[in-house]
Amino acid sequence: MDEISQLQKLAGINSFQGYTPYTIEDGSNISITGNEKAVIQREQDIRPGTEEWFKLWFSRPYWKQLDYPAGFRGRK
Repeated sequence: MDEISQLQKLAGINSFQGYTPYTIEDGSNISITGNEKAVIQREQDIRPGTEEWFKLWFSRPYWKQLDYPAGFRGRK
């Protein structure tokens, strides 16, 4: 076995395992989440660049009104 063949075997290039469907690990869909936030933005007349806008678009969607997970230290 030459070096190229050995490297291909180790990298798994020659052994096709079949296609795997793309899935998002946490089950979120960014299109749905973005549309929901856009509706909230329109309903509450939130303007881009304001503090409310940053809170709306850059908050963690599943942590709202919850305590941070155990062991979460944040940034240093």
